[in-house]
Amino acid sequence: MPDRILVVDDEAEIADLIELYLVNENYTVFKFYSAKAALEWINTAEADLAILDIMLPDIDGFTLCQKIREKHTYPIIMLTAKDGEMDKINGLTLGADDYVTKPFRPLELVARVKSQLRRYKRYNPAHPRTEEKNVIFHADLEMDIKAHRCMAAGTPVALTPTEFSILRILLENKGSVVSAEELFHQIWQDEYYTRPNNTITAHIRHLREKLNDTLDKPRYIKTVWGVGYKIEAQ
Repeated sequence: MPDRILVVDDEAEIADLIELYLVNENYTVFKFYSAKAALEWINTAEADLAILDIMLPDIDGFTLCQKIREKHTYPIIMLTAKDGEMDKINGLTLGADDYVTKPFRPLELVARVKSQLRRYKRYNPAHPRTEEKNVIFHADLEMDIKAHRCMAAGTPVALTPTEFSILRILLENKGSVVSAEELFHQIWQDEYYTRPNNTITAHIRHLREKLNDTLDKPRYIKTVWGVGYKIEAQ
């Protein structure tokens, strides 16, 4: 079954262009020019990935992202303005997995869609793999790789695919510092574009919030200033 992509952008020419390129890659596209219409669809249907413009006339993309994250963990790619650095940070903090700056190259957007979907399928139980079950334990954390499930002190923690990937990498490298560059390489290894360090920083911050972790007295993720991040070995 083709992957289902939600596209929300009030600029019809952009939404139509995105749809054209995605359909050419054999994706099923659900396109909306308003957030309200998209929200009605979100509440009654399932998607595999969402592409959301931030500047929407009725409900902004940030709010739409939050609404999706209340019920779903599929990847979200935000479309931001050229100088919208704070928009990028806000989107990542609210649960988006990636962002694309307007104007963009359609093939670059398609590459990011493919990359996000690969990770989502890898860790989502709705897309089973043949690998054996792999469960990682640390303190009161339990991460089930195959089921894409994370528990903290017995309580489920809803992680996006990017957050799940970051936590998994850090857990698999317990006791060692993992640099932001290495996280980039392992998460987006096949992508040909560069990203500023605040991309990983925003995901780490959001991950800490979900784990009730703190920067000053971390229980799980420790920042090694100027080097990267680590989870201490027990």
